Amino acid sequence: MPKLTALSLSEPDPNLLNKVAWLKRALLASAALIAAATLAGWFFPPLGQSFPHGWSDMKANSALAILLGVFSLHFSEPQNPRRIRMLSQVLAIIVALIGVAVLVEFRFHLSLGFDALLALDGGYNQFPGRMAPQTAEAIAILGIALFPIQAQKRFATVVADVLVSGLCLIVLLLVSGYLFGAMPIFGLFPTVLTSPQSLLCLAMLTAVAVLRRAQSGVFSIFLGRGIGSKTARVLAPILLVLSFLREVGRAHLVLALKYPEPDVTALLASVATAVSFILLLFLTWRIHSMEVEIRDLSLRDELTGLRNLRGFHLLAEQALRMAQRSQLPLSVLFVDLDNLKDINDSLGHGIGSAFLSETAGMLKNTFRETDVLGRIGGDEFAVVCQCSHVAMSIAAQRLEAAVAERNAADNLPIPFSFSIGYVTSEEHAHQSLKDLLAEADQAMYQEKRRKKITRD
Repeated sequence: MPKLTALSLSEPDPNLLNKVAWLKRALLASAALIAAATLAGWFFPPLGQSFPHGWSDMKANSALAILLGVFSLHFSEPQNPRRIRMLSQVLAIIVALIGVAVLVEFRFHLSLGFDALLALDGGYNQFPGRMAPQTAEAIAILGIALFPIQAQKRFATVVADVLVSGLCLIVLLLVSGYLFGAMPIFGLFPTVLTSPQSLLCLAMLTAVAVLRRAQSGVFSIFLGRGIGSKTARVLAPILLVLSFLREVGRAHLVLALKYPEPDVTALLASVATAVSFILLLFLTWRIHSMEVEIRDLSLRDELTGLRNLRGFHLLAEQALRMAQRSQLPLSVLFVDLDNLKDINDSLGHGIGSAFLSETAGMLKNTFRETDVLGRIGGDEFAVVCQCSHVAMSIAAQRLEAAVAERNAADNLPIPFSFSIGYVTSEEHAHQSLKDLLAEADQAMYQEKRRKKITRD
């Protein structure tokens, strides 16, 4: 039988991977639709005339590069055959060459004929048929980043992650420049702009590239099952949006409402501090709640829901110290499920597990929530209760009555049965928990022997 191993918290969550697969397909389909429609409009002018105004801002070469990038990303999926994945790399090279060729034309003020290779816009701007240089730069980096995107080996994954990060940076710059009219920071002519369609397609392909690397690279932190991954998924979108909202607010206050620059700076700094503090509180609360959950799981028995041996000793020691400090009696009850091995061998481990769960249920119904209940062995349970010997005796009788009632309702070849032993530490006694458990264990074995003699 193959050995089963638990998934690491750093490994991608299978449920998230399914959702990511659907998202990638939707983004690629949207980018392909925009690029294909634009290409069709350039090749068939009557069709292009029916498109909304401004569709021709996206050049045919830009649309071609985007379309090739879509196919490259689609073919790069690890489940595809090797020859398909190699085709993905070939397409990535072509995408990079398209971007580099346009950059060379701009840099050296020459024409390679590339701008008119597919469709010429008839002098629509200073560079007819040629995509904007910032678009070419983004497309070149896209193609270069797509080439090693399938990387699995250590050095190659670092290279792929760095290239995808660079692609994210250039696309963010394009989005910021478009939103705030800051294209001159690229040293470009005001008329040579990235079209909204190109920008949208580049953003979608960049998102797919990040999600693609999230399956194996540094971006996998966003798909993990641990505390860091869950926190990153919550905070990353908030931090990205807040940065843009802050600058939009600044532009509106300064340019539209004519507020003085120092007043705007003070206001936005205060808001940023408040938001940062709220995010810090959320992050702290989230980590704390998960730590509490993890700690609780580490102290509980998975089958019965009771405390495991470590959790039982931790809480039982605290209860003993409190009882000794307050000079109150403390009782310890020891329960051993009878014939568990015979039950597992003859009736199956499922019945044995059910008997263990029923024992835990009876203990929960008999004792208070403030009492310490634990499964401290395979078929052994223990209870620590701040109560007198008489009260513990009554509790033991209630357990035996519950067992009798249960057996009357279910006629199994091996009846449900457990043996009970209990002791009480008096007010002024200073026995250790180990001693009390040993005495209760001894009392339980005496009860087990008595039942055996009675049956014989």
